Amino acid sequence: MGEREDLVETLDRHRNLLRRTLRDLTDEQAARRTTVSALCLGGLVKHVAAVEARWARFVTGGAEAMRGGDGEGDWAEQFRMTEGDTLAGLLAGYEAVARGTDELVRSLPDLDAAHPLPSAPWFEPGASWSARRVLLHLIAETAQHAGHADIIREALDGAKSMG
Repeated sequence: MGEREDLVETLDRHRNLLRRTLRDLTDEQAARRTTVSALCLGGLVKHVAAVEARWARFVTGGAEAMRGGDGEGDWAEQFRMTEGDTLAGLLAGYEAVARGTDELVRSLPDLDAAHPLPSAPWFEPGASWSARRVLLHLIAETAQHAGHADIIREALDGAKSMG
């Protein structure tokens, strides 16, 4: 297996941990806040899908391509289920984003191709990220949020993604 498949497999492993954490939940349970934070399980899925889609656009079009698309707008709204959101719909959207990212990784001519990062206080001024660096970031972000989801789920009903 080559580097691209390693990256896709690793990202998908963490996506699956997140999905597994949401097994057998109702929409109401997925929308419930179980800690003092504003996070809910459905909102985490919504957020990781939006972030992954944004970074995939960055890989192909740079910082300018990150603007627009799903998940833009009210940042806090990304982390909660809003009227009309269903867990099944959020998971289907996440699956579509994941398929697109996986296809992108497999078809990129060069994982070293880089773009300057958008201007933001959390990025070093003038820094650029390669497609490879973006994928490593997505793996870390997805793993972090899968951990958040595990805590929220355990507080909800005692279930654990690894248990």
